[in-house]
Amino acid sequence: MELVMGVFRNAGARGIGAPVLILMLLAMIVLPLPAFVLDVFFTFNIALSLVVLLVTVYALRPLDFAMFPSMLLVATLLRLALNVASTRVVLLEGHNGGDAAGKVIEAFGEFVIGGNYAVGLVVFMILVIINFVVVTKGAGRVSEVSARFTLDAMPGKQMAIDADLNSGLIDQAEARMRREEVGREADFYGAMDGASKFVRGDAIAGILILVINIIGGLAIGMGQHDLDLDTAVRNYALLTIGDGLVAQLPSLLLSTSAAIIVTRVSKAEDLGSQVATQLFDNPRALAITAAILVLLGVIPGMPHLVFLLLGGAVGGLAYMIVKRKQEPQPEPEEVKPLAHAEEAGEVRELTWQDVHPVDVIGLEVGYRLIPLVDREQGGQLMNRIKGVRKKLSQELGFLVQSVHIRDNLDLAPNAYRITLNGVPVGESEVYVDREMAINPGKVFGELKGTATRDPAFGLDAIWIDAGQRDQAQTMGYTVVDASTVVATHLSELLQSHAHELLGHDEVQQLLDNLAEVAPKLVEDLVPKLLPLAVVLRVLQNLLQEGVPIRDMRTIAETLAEQATKSQDAGTLTASVRVALSRSIIQQVTGPVGEIPVIVLEPGLERLLQQTLVNAGEDGAGVEPGMLEQLQNAMQQTARQQEVSGEDSVLLVAAAIRPWMAKFARHSVPGMRVLSYNEIPDNRQIKVISTIGRNPTEA
Repeated sequence: MELVMGVFRNAGARGIGAPVLILMLLAMIVLPLPAFVLDVFFTFNIALSLVVLLVTVYALRPLDFAMFPSMLLVATLLRLALNVASTRVVLLEGHNGGDAAGKVIEAFGEFVIGGNYAVGLVVFMILVIINFVVVTKGAGRVSEVSARFTLDAMPGKQMAIDADLNSGLIDQAEARMRREEVGREADFYGAMDGASKFVRGDAIAGILILVINIIGGLAIGMGQHDLDLDTAVRNYALLTIGDGLVAQLPSLLLSTSAAIIVTRVSKAEDLGSQVATQLFDNPRALAITAAILVLLGVIPGMPHLVFLLLGGAVGGLAYMIVKRKQEPQPEPEEVKPLAHAEEAGEVRELTWQDVHPVDVIGLEVGYRLIPLVDREQGGQLMNRIKGVRKKLSQELGFLVQSVHIRDNLDLAPNAYRITLNGVPVGESEVYVDREMAINPGKVFGELKGTATRDPAFGLDAIWIDAGQRDQAQTMGYTVVDASTVVATHLSELLQSHAHELLGHDEVQQLLDNLAEVAPKLVEDLVPKLLPLAVVLRVLQNLLQEGVPIRDMRTIAETLAEQATKSQDAGTLTASVRVALSRSIIQQVTGPVGEIPVIVLEPGLERLLQQTLVNAGEDGAGVEPGMLEQLQNAMQQTARQQEVSGEDSVLLVAAAIRPWMAKFARHSVPGMRVLSYNEIPDNRQIKVISTIGRNPTEA
């Protein structure tokens, strides 16, 4: 047996199973087969049909036997090829007697129908009617309806999977598995709708083959072999009917298999378990049935013994089921209070599974914005968000986490909210059926619509109808749809809060990727020289100041070099910034040779250095009045730079740069703060403004 299974497995693995099957079918159709070979093939056909029937009975779900439509086609072709081969033998050798076409056909012709061709003909027609009218027709109808309903339900199932994924109930792997299962289910029922036609056509072919064989056999027997009518009818009719019965039995088994598998409900139980749990689980129905059988058994003229025996058996079965249900179920002692609590309607005990972690990045939408995230309704926001994540991941140097999207009925219908670690960081309103015309600063004319502000950059904007798009663009407006507005807002918020998205896991992944090209560097750095927490803090400082961490090798080499001198994250950040000075300058000013900068008045710079040395890096000892004047001066200078179309770059001493960078982030968000040692040797600076102690000196 193991040898046979090994041969089948090797044939399938090497891809020769299908060619061998095709050659076998062609051989049965073209070549005359001996009677013994026909017996083998007929027996194999019956065995194959029985195996398929039992597999469908014991399959837990229809998809567990997903290859059934293909198997049905192969079995049908095998049976039809056998019909051709047996017809050739019957017509050529039928005049020699009943065993001319093999022992199997002879057995069905002599033993099954008692050698009476009239009885055989009637039995054959009954089998055909059962197969064609009842089983095949019903299975075909069920297949058709199941395929239609399955295809109609696909969009809803896909939306449910997307909703579960966006809400965080399932991960990407489980969502992918569910989508594949939905697709397989649709393919299966669609294939079954077509495969049911094979069985229907096979039943029709069986009737036609029987009629043709009888007519052809009589003509050949009487015309070529000089047999009398009785002998010809006996020989050829019995052989033909035996051949038809041998073919109809596997056909009936396969039709039954098709009917069973399409009528199964997708539940993880085999057919026997479903019958036991659903059919015989109601003792009341069994008791009433037993009473009716006993009543029929006592009526005069009825077969008392049969009815009374069967009624007693059904009544005994009902009694056993009642006794079994009344027996106390063995339960652990500690489970009983919980069962009583659930019966009383009390809330079950909480577990850690009831505590859901907060989403790192979340997007909540009002109910009118659901079409934006529903692909079935043409929503493009999901694709836009994937594009935002890809762009930010490439720019920042680490993988940005997935955005979990869910609806929130507490929001206004057209509102959305962006959260980081469960805390809202931005919200606004958009309109699905309208577009936003943004004023970039210089437009030619006015538009009719609802005035608003761009949530990402705070620019003046107007909500307009889609038909006004061309007019708005002609006037100089930048027109975007609602999905783009949300995606741009999300992109700006994620970029400004990039340091909050980087955690221990992301840093470890960065180091693991670096270890593939520089294993010794990573091995010496963490944890020998620096703990992972310090590396994380340095990378967060860089991201907070707008410095990408793409060049992880340079960052790691600098940390490894400076770790022996200092373990302070601020000091290490300053060293890394110097090492990344060329990329920082390139990002700030571009390829121009001169760098336009703003500097502090030397007296003010010295005063700040002395104050920070005495008060610490947090600047708690700086005079509030001086801070206000400094803030006003920096804001005024930044506005002047914005009007001239240039970036604001403040150049200060290295000692005060961290404090000035923090001060500028809160006072003048668009200003970049550099230190003198961060200017590469091949770049020159051009002082365009000086900020003095008095704002009037700026």
